[in-house]
Amino acid sequence: MLAIVHSCAIVGLEGAIVEVEVDTARGLPHFAIVGLPDTAVQESKERVQAAVKNAGMTFPHGRLTVNLAPASLRKEGPAYDLPIAVGALAASGQLRPEWLDGSLVVGELSLDGSVRHVAGILPMAALAAKRGFRQILVPAADAAEAALVEGLEVVAVDSLTALVNHLSGVKRLKPAPPLRLDLTQEPTGGDFREVRGQEHVKRALEVAAGGGHNVLMVGPPGAGKTLLARSLPSVLPAMSLTEALDVTRIYSVADLLPSDTPLLRARPFRAPHHTISHAGLVGGGSWPRPGEISLAHRGVLFLDELPEFGTRVLEVLRQPLEATSSLSAGRGVRCRSRPTSCWWRR
Repeated sequence: MLAIVHSCAIVGLEGAIVEVEVDTARGLPHFAIVGLPDTAVQESKERVQAAVKNAGMTFPHGRLTVNLAPASLRKEGPAYDLPIAVGALAASGQLRPEWLDGSLVVGELSLDGSVRHVAGILPMAALAAKRGFRQILVPAADAAEAALVEGLEVVAVDSLTALVNHLSGVKRLKPAPPLRLDLTQEPTGGDFREVRGQEHVKRALEVAAGGGHNVLMVGPPGAGKTLLARSLPSVLPAMSLTEALDVTRIYSVADLLPSDTPLLRARPFRAPHHTISHAGLVGGGSWPRPGEISLAHRGVLFLDELPEFGTRVLEVLRQPLEATSSLSAGRGVRCRSRPTSCWWRR
Protein backbone atom coordinates (compact mmCIF):
# COMPACT_ATOMS: atom_id res chain seq x y z
CA MET A 1 0.00 0.00 0.00
CA LEU A 2 1.23 3.50 -0.85
CA ALA A 3 0.73 6.64 1.27
CA ILE A 4 1.88 10.18 0.48
CA VAL A 5 2.56 12.83 3.14
CA HIS A 6 3.58 16.38 2.27
CA SER A 7 6.52 17.92 4.08
CA CYS A 8 8.98 20.74 3.40
CA ALA A 9 12.71 21.29 2.87
CA ILE A 10 14.77 24.47 3.23
CA VAL A 11 16.83 25.61 0.23
CA GLY A 12 18.81 28.71 1.07
CA LEU A 13 16.22 30.92 2.76
CA GLU A 14 13.16 29.51 1.02
CA GLY A 15 11.04 26.41 1.46
CA ALA A 16 10.49 23.61 -1.06
CA ILE A 17 7.64 21.09 -0.95
CA VAL A 18 8.73 17.48 -0.43
CA GLU A 19 6.44 14.52 -0.99
CA VAL A 20 7.16 11.70 1.45
CA GLU A 21 6.06 8.56 -0.38
CA VAL A 22 5.85 5.48 1.85
CA ASP A 23 5.26 2.03 0.32
CA THR A 24 4.79 -1.25 2.17
CA ALA A 25 5.22 -4.68 0.61
CA ARG A 26 5.57 -8.28 1.65
CA GLY A 27 9.00 -9.70 2.25
CA LEU A 28 11.78 -9.81 4.79
CA PRO A 29 11.89 -6.79 7.15
CA HIS A 30 13.69 -3.97 5.38
CA PHE A 31 13.53 -0.19 5.79
CA ALA A 32 15.04 2.01 3.04
CA ILE A 33 15.00 5.78 2.53
CA VAL A 34 15.83 7.16 -0.93
CA GLY A 35 15.74 10.63 -2.47
CA LEU A 36 19.17 12.13 -1.66
CA PRO A 37 18.87 12.00 2.17
CA ASP A 38 21.76 13.11 4.38
CA THR A 39 22.97 11.23 7.45
CA ALA A 40 20.39 12.80 9.77
CA VAL A 41 17.57 11.69 7.46
CA GLN A 42 19.01 8.18 7.17
CA GLU A 43 19.17 7.92 10.95
CA SER A 44 15.45 8.68 11.13
CA LYS A 45 14.83 4.96 10.48
CA GLU A 46 15.88 4.15 14.03
CA ARG A 47 14.03 7.11 15.58
CA VAL A 48 10.81 6.41 13.68
CA GLN A 49 10.70 2.71 14.57
CA ALA A 50 11.30 3.35 18.26
CA ALA A 51 8.84 6.27 18.37
CA VAL A 52 6.04 4.28 16.73
CA LYS A 53 6.58 1.36 19.12
CA ASN A 54 6.77 3.53 22.24
CA ALA A 55 3.69 5.49 21.15
CA GLY A 56 1.65 2.28 21.37
CA MET A 57 1.30 1.62 17.65
CA THR A 58 2.58 -1.13 15.37
CA PHE A 59 5.42 -0.47 12.99
CA PRO A 60 4.69 -2.20 9.66
CA HIS A 61 6.45 -5.50 9.08
CA GLY A 62 7.95 -6.49 5.75
CA ARG A 63 9.57 -4.17 3.23
CA LEU A 64 9.14 -0.44 3.81
CA THR A 65 10.43 2.01 1.20
CA VAL A 66 10.39 5.79 1.70
CA ASN A 67 10.99 8.12 -1.23
CA LEU A 68 11.56 11.82 -0.64
CA ALA A 69 10.49 13.53 -3.86
CA PRO A 70 11.76 15.35 -5.81
CA ALA A 71 14.78 13.07 -5.76
CA SER A 72 16.98 15.75 -7.33
CA LEU A 73 16.69 17.92 -4.19
CA ARG A 74 19.03 17.02 -1.36
CA LYS A 75 17.31 16.52 2.00
CA GLU A 76 18.89 17.30 5.37
CA GLY A 77 17.93 17.39 9.00
CA PRO A 78 15.48 15.48 11.20
CA ALA A 79 12.34 17.36 10.09
CA TYR A 80 11.15 14.33 8.09
CA ASP A 81 10.79 12.04 11.12
CA LEU A 82 7.15 12.90 11.76
CA PRO A 83 5.95 12.71 8.11
CA ILE A 84 7.77 9.37 7.66
CA ALA A 85 6.13 7.96 10.79
CA VAL A 86 2.68 9.19 9.75
CA GLY A 87 3.21 7.83 6.24
CA ALA A 88 4.22 4.42 7.61
CA LEU A 89 1.07 4.29 9.75
CA ALA A 90 -1.09 5.32 6.78
CA ALA A 91 0.57 2.80 4.45
CA SER A 92 -0.03 0.00 6.98
CA GLY A 93 -3.72 0.87 7.37
CA GLN A 94 -3.54 2.36 10.87
CA LEU A 95 -4.44 5.79 9.49
CA ARG A 96 -6.54 6.74 6.49
CA PRO A 97 -4.50 8.63 3.84
CA GLU A 98 -7.35 11.07 3.12
CA TRP A 99 -7.05 12.39 6.68
CA LEU A 100 -3.81 14.05 5.58
CA ASP A 101 -5.26 15.88 2.57
CA GLY A 102 -4.37 19.56 2.61
CA SER A 103 -1.88 19.15 5.47
CA LEU A 104 1.86 19.81 5.66
CA VAL A 105 3.71 17.78 8.31
CA VAL A 106 7.07 18.72 9.86
CA GLY A 107 8.80 17.54 13.04
CA GLU A 108 11.61 15.59 14.68
CA LEU A 109 10.74 12.55 16.78
CA SER A 110 12.21 11.46 20.08
CA LEU A 111 12.44 7.77 20.90
CA ASP A 112 9.46 8.10 23.24
CA GLY A 113 7.29 9.57 20.48
CA SER A 114 7.44 13.22 21.52
CA VAL A 115 7.93 15.85 18.81
CA ARG A 116 10.91 18.19 18.96
CA HIS A 117 11.76 21.60 17.50
CA VAL A 118 13.07 21.95 13.95
CA ALA A 119 14.67 24.93 12.23
CA GLY A 120 13.12 26.99 9.43
CA ILE A 121 9.45 26.75 10.42
CA LEU A 122 8.58 30.29 9.28
CA PRO A 123 9.58 29.84 5.59
CA MET A 124 7.92 26.42 5.63
CA ALA A 125 4.65 27.87 6.89
CA ALA A 126 4.85 30.74 4.39
CA LEU A 127 5.28 28.25 1.54
CA ALA A 128 2.41 26.11 2.81
CA ALA A 129 0.07 29.11 2.76
CA LYS A 130 1.30 30.12 -0.69
CA ARG A 131 0.73 26.61 -2.09
CA GLY A 132 -2.81 26.43 -0.76
CA PHE A 133 -2.38 23.96 2.10
CA ARG A 134 -5.18 24.08 4.63
CA GLN A 135 -3.11 23.40 7.75
CA ILE A 136 0.42 22.74 8.93
CA LEU A 137 1.28 20.25 11.67
CA VAL A 138 4.36 21.46 13.55
CA PRO A 139 6.09 20.78 16.89
CA ALA A 140 4.41 22.53 19.79
CA ALA A 141 7.61 24.51 20.43
CA ASP A 142 7.36 26.05 16.94
CA ALA A 143 3.62 26.75 16.78
CA ALA A 144 3.94 30.45 17.71
CA GLU A 145 6.48 30.98 14.92
CA ALA A 146 4.23 29.29 12.34
CA ALA A 147 1.27 31.36 13.57
CA LEU A 148 2.97 34.47 12.13
CA VAL A 149 1.69 33.38 8.72
CA GLU A 150 -1.86 34.46 7.96
CA GLY A 151 -4.43 32.25 6.26
CA LEU A 152 -3.01 28.96 7.57
CA GLU A 153 -4.31 26.74 10.35
CA VAL A 154 -1.44 25.83 12.68
CA VAL A 155 -1.76 22.65 14.75
CA ALA A 156 0.75 22.27 17.59
CA VAL A 157 1.80 18.62 17.99
CA ASP A 158 3.61 17.51 21.13
CA SER A 159 3.66 13.75 20.48
CA LEU A 160 3.02 11.16 17.80
CA THR A 161 0.15 9.71 19.85
CA ALA A 162 -1.56 13.12 20.02
CA LEU A 163 -1.23 13.52 16.26
CA VAL A 164 -2.74 10.10 15.56
CA ASN A 165 -5.65 10.86 17.89
CA HIS A 166 -6.11 14.22 16.17
CA LEU A 167 -6.18 12.75 12.67
CA SER A 168 -8.49 9.89 13.65
CA GLY A 169 -10.89 12.23 15.46
CA VAL A 170 -10.42 10.63 18.88
CA LYS A 171 -9.17 13.89 20.40
CA ARG A 172 -8.84 16.89 18.17
CA LEU A 173 -6.02 19.36 18.78
CA LYS A 174 -7.00 23.01 18.93
CA PRO A 175 -5.41 25.25 16.29
CA ALA A 176 -2.85 27.70 17.60
CA PRO A 177 -4.32 31.22 17.89
CA PRO A 178 -2.95 33.88 15.53
CA LEU A 179 0.03 35.64 17.04
CA ARG A 180 -0.51 39.23 18.12
CA LEU A 181 2.19 41.23 16.41
CA ASP A 182 3.78 43.79 18.73
CA LEU A 183 6.52 45.67 16.88
CA THR A 184 7.61 47.68 19.92
CA GLN A 185 11.38 47.55 19.81
CA GLU A 186 13.05 46.32 22.97
CA PRO A 187 16.21 48.22 23.98
CA THR A 188 19.34 46.20 23.27
CA GLY A 189 23.02 47.11 23.41
CA GLY A 190 24.04 50.70 24.08
CA ASP A 191 22.27 54.01 23.66
CA PHE A 192 23.50 57.26 22.10
CA ARG A 193 22.20 59.10 25.16
CA GLU A 194 24.84 57.31 27.24
CA VAL A 195 27.73 58.57 25.07
CA ARG A 196 29.20 61.90 26.14
CA GLY A 197 31.29 63.94 23.76
CA GLN A 198 32.26 62.83 20.26
CA GLU A 199 29.52 65.06 18.83
CA HIS A 200 31.00 65.07 15.32
CA VAL A 201 31.24 61.28 15.27
CA LYS A 202 27.69 60.88 16.53
CA ARG A 203 26.47 63.29 13.86
CA ALA A 204 28.29 61.28 11.18
CA LEU A 205 26.75 58.08 12.46
CA GLU A 206 23.28 59.60 12.46
CA VAL A 207 23.75 60.59 8.81
CA ALA A 208 24.99 57.09 7.99
CA ALA A 209 22.01 55.54 9.79
CA GLY A 210 19.58 57.79 7.95
CA GLY A 211 21.03 57.05 4.52
CA GLY A 212 22.16 53.47 5.02
CA HIS A 213 25.81 54.33 4.37
CA ASN A 214 28.96 52.41 5.28
CA VAL A 215 31.45 53.97 7.69
CA LEU A 216 35.15 53.46 8.33
CA MET A 217 36.19 54.62 11.81
CA VAL A 218 39.85 55.25 12.59
CA GLY A 219 41.18 56.23 15.99
CA PRO A 220 43.31 55.27 18.98
CA PRO A 221 42.20 52.60 21.46
CA GLY A 222 39.74 53.88 24.03
CA ALA A 223 38.28 56.62 21.82
CA GLY A 224 34.83 54.96 21.96
CA LYS A 225 34.55 53.46 18.47
CA THR A 226 33.13 50.14 19.67
CA LEU A 227 30.71 51.82 22.09
CA LEU A 228 29.44 54.13 19.34
CA ALA A 229 29.00 51.25 16.92
CA ARG A 230 27.06 49.16 19.45
CA SER A 231 24.86 52.18 20.21
CA LEU A 232 23.89 52.73 16.57
CA PRO A 233 20.79 50.45 16.59
CA SER A 234 19.25 52.79 19.18
CA VAL A 235 18.92 55.57 16.56
CA LEU A 236 17.70 53.34 13.73
CA PRO A 237 13.94 53.42 13.07
CA ALA A 238 11.81 50.57 14.36
CA MET A 239 11.37 47.75 11.87
CA SER A 240 8.18 47.44 9.90
CA LEU A 241 6.29 44.14 9.88
CA THR A 242 7.81 43.20 6.52
CA GLU A 243 11.32 43.93 7.77
CA ALA A 244 10.73 42.01 11.01
CA LEU A 245 9.49 38.97 9.09
CA ASP A 246 12.52 39.15 6.77
CA VAL A 247 14.92 39.13 9.71
CA THR A 248 12.97 36.43 11.55
CA ARG A 249 12.99 34.20 8.47
CA ILE A 250 16.80 34.36 8.27
CA TYR A 251 17.28 33.60 11.96
CA SER A 252 14.74 30.78 11.75
CA VAL A 253 16.67 29.10 8.94
CA ALA A 254 19.95 29.60 10.83
CA ASP A 255 18.30 28.10 13.96
CA LEU A 256 19.24 31.19 15.96
CA LEU A 257 15.70 32.26 16.84
CA PRO A 258 15.17 32.34 20.64
CA SER A 259 12.59 29.81 21.79
CA ASP A 260 10.54 32.49 23.55
CA THR A 261 10.74 35.05 20.71
CA PRO A 262 8.82 33.97 17.59
CA LEU A 263 9.21 37.42 16.00
CA LEU A 264 12.39 39.50 16.17
CA ARG A 265 11.59 43.17 16.69
CA ALA A 266 15.02 44.68 17.37
CA ARG A 267 17.36 45.36 14.47
CA PRO A 268 20.23 42.86 14.49
CA PHE A 269 23.77 43.80 15.43
CA ARG A 270 26.48 41.38 14.29
CA ALA A 271 30.14 41.66 15.27
CA PRO A 272 32.01 38.60 13.94
CA HIS A 273 35.52 37.79 15.18
CA HIS A 274 38.39 38.51 12.81
CA THR A 275 39.17 34.77 12.55
CA ILE A 276 35.91 34.12 10.69
CA SER A 277 36.12 32.32 7.33
CA HIS A 278 34.79 33.76 4.09
CA ALA A 279 31.93 31.23 4.09
CA GLY A 280 31.04 32.20 7.66
CA LEU A 281 30.89 35.86 6.66
CA VAL A 282 29.15 35.66 3.28
CA GLY A 283 27.32 32.35 3.71
CA GLY A 284 27.21 29.21 1.60
CA GLY A 285 28.82 25.83 2.10
CA SER A 286 27.90 22.37 0.83
CA TRP A 287 24.58 22.87 2.65
CA PRO A 288 23.90 26.62 2.16
CA ARG A 289 23.68 28.55 5.41
CA PRO A 290 23.24 32.29 6.05
CA GLY A 291 26.48 34.08 6.87
CA GLU A 292 27.10 37.08 9.09
CA ILE A 293 26.16 39.46 6.27
CA SER A 294 22.73 37.85 5.96
CA LEU A 295 22.32 37.73 9.75
CA ALA A 296 22.95 41.50 9.79
CA HIS A 297 20.13 42.07 7.26
CA ARG A 298 18.18 45.25 8.15
CA GLY A 299 20.66 45.92 10.94
CA VAL A 300 24.34 46.64 11.56
CA LEU A 301 27.42 44.65 10.61
CA PHE A 302 30.44 45.68 12.72
CA LEU A 303 33.92 44.52 11.68
CA ASP A 304 36.22 45.27 14.60
CA GLU A 305 39.98 45.43 13.94
CA LEU A 306 39.58 45.36 10.15
CA PRO A 307 43.26 44.69 9.23
CA GLU A 308 43.15 41.45 11.25
CA PHE A 309 40.56 39.91 8.90
CA GLY A 310 41.95 37.58 6.23
CA THR A 311 42.61 38.92 2.74
CA ARG A 312 40.14 36.50 1.15
CA VAL A 313 37.47 37.46 3.67
CA LEU A 314 37.86 41.14 2.79
CA GLU A 315 37.80 40.35 -0.94
CA VAL A 316 34.45 38.55 -0.75
CA LEU A 317 32.92 41.65 0.87
CA ARG A 318 33.18 43.64 -2.37
CA GLN A 319 30.24 42.02 -4.15
CA PRO A 320 27.78 42.19 -1.20
CA LEU A 321 28.67 45.86 -0.61
CA GLU A 322 28.14 46.75 -4.26
CA ALA A 323 25.06 44.62 -4.95
CA THR A 324 23.53 44.72 -1.42
CA SER A 325 23.01 40.94 -1.61
CA SER A 326 25.05 37.79 -1.19
CA LEU A 327 25.16 34.58 -3.23
CA SER A 328 25.72 31.39 -1.26
CA ALA A 329 28.93 29.88 -2.56
CA GLY A 330 28.56 27.21 -5.19
CA ARG A 331 24.78 26.78 -5.03
CA GLY A 332 23.38 29.91 -6.66
CA VAL A 333 20.98 30.47 -3.75
CA ARG A 334 20.36 34.16 -3.19
CA CYS A 335 20.36 35.16 0.46
CA ARG A 336 18.98 38.58 1.30
CA SER A 337 21.67 40.57 3.06
CA ARG A 338 21.51 44.32 3.35
CA PRO A 339 22.90 45.62 6.63
CA THR A 340 22.26 49.31 7.16
CA SER A 341 25.92 50.00 7.85
CA CYS A 342 29.24 48.18 7.97
CA TRP A 343 31.50 49.26 10.79
CA TRP A 344 35.23 48.92 10.35
CA ARG A 345 37.87 49.80 12.86
CA ARG A 346 41.59 50.20 12.39
